Amino acid sequence: MTVKPLYARLLAVALLLILLGLWELAVRQWGLSALVLPAPSAIAAALWSGLASGYFWPHIAATLQALLLGLATGSMIGLLAGMALAEFELLERVLKPYVVVSQVVPKLALAPLFVLWFGFGMLPTVLITALICFFPLMENTLTGLRQTDAQRLQLFRMLGATRLQTLLRLKLPTGLPAILAGLRVAVVLALVGAVVAEFMGASQGLGAVVIAAQGMMDTTLMFAALVLIAAMGLLLYQACLMLERRLLRSHAFPNSRSGDKS
Repeated sequence: MTVKPLYARLLAVALLLILLGLWELAVRQWGLSALVLPAPSAIAAALWSGLASGYFWPHIAATLQALLLGLATGSMIGLLAGMALAEFELLERVLKPYVVVSQVVPKLALAPLFVLWFGFGMLPTVLITALICFFPLMENTLTGLRQTDAQRLQLFRMLGATRLQTLLRLKLPTGLPAILAGLRVAVVLALVGAVVAEFMGASQGLGAVVIAAQGMMDTTLMFAALVLIAAMGLLLYQACLMLERRLLRSHAFPNSRSGDKS
């Protein structure tokens, strides 16, 4: 059964309203303290107050700037590294273990070191975000380029195509769905990385707001910042989906054409 997108969105909104209503009812019925669990109405009031007064906007801008810089840096390096490892097997065997080790080390443990090395400010946040975004793009690029059809590779070789021409005209178009899937994962992880990095030593950013609210024992403000973080993540993810649909729709993929002909 095919579900219409509008119907699915309405169901999602209805479910959200039901959950918020149950949350509000539970807080009022059980008399929970705002320090433990604030009601959605109190969170909405704190969110509106922070946005109307201009308190949240510099923090939103700082988080968004660090996120985009880290995402762009990490994704670009990951894309280039994935292409290099896919093209040179020896390079993959030598460097892949070091890449994996760089990812299994908890980023929260690296944050204090980055603050120590690079000082307070945006640079440590951008670096941690880039480090987190790097691996999904690299791994998905490597996997996508390795999925190129062997017969098409042989055809390109017979036509005298260079390695660069084969990469740009065959392997990258074929691996684009996998690369874009890695970008979707990187977008989500970029926000997580930026906020976690801001926990350590940033003076601005939504992560810094969460830490400040924790210090002031203002749980309502903390939830308001978390709502902004979630909204930012959803908007960025939707933007990534729109970009993916446009690229996949406008791009002629060798595999899809061969499948249609067969």
